[in-house]
Amino acid sequence: MTGGGTSDILIRPATPADHPAIWAILEPVYRAGETYCIPPDISRDEALADWFAAPFTAFAAELDGRVLGISHVGRNRPGPASHVANASFATHTDARGKGIARALVTHAKDWARDQGFRAMQFNFVVSTNADAVHSWQKAGFDIVGRLPGAFLHPVQGYVDALVMFHDLTKGE
Repeated sequence: MTGGGTSDILIRPATPADHPAIWAILEPVYRAGETYCIPPDISRDEALADWFAAPFTAFAAELDGRVLGISHVGRNRPGPASHVANASFATHTDARGKGIARALVTHAKDWARDQGFRAMQFNFVVSTNADAVHSWQKAGFDIVGRLPGAFLHPVQGYVDALVMFHDLTKGE
């Protein structure tokens, strides 16, 4: 399965065999503490357990046989809000400019739509993560909320977090 118009990118369900590659992507992101609400000192086992935890399905994006990006997609909240999906993404530093993030978000939206979700929401996008904000806006997500000073950035101090939303029932 491919996405984002980049036919050489294979996106497939992640497996335990992908754990080393997934950790190689997540560890520097989590250790930096600049984009995720994850303790920077999280252990490998805790991080992988979290990435693969229900209600999410984890995916790996391969280019030339190498996992360069990951996502997990699933229900944002249970009950009356269970028609709204959520997703998280991370890419390897070697993946910059290769279309991996675009392919992952396209895949996540298509997968969520195929699972019957009507919308996708990102609950907490750190406002200083300009690449992510730009990518998600290009993918059709709107900023629908701003949480002032909700994230303690290790360099910039308290910065805003954004809530971003995309209606999956409307045409791209």
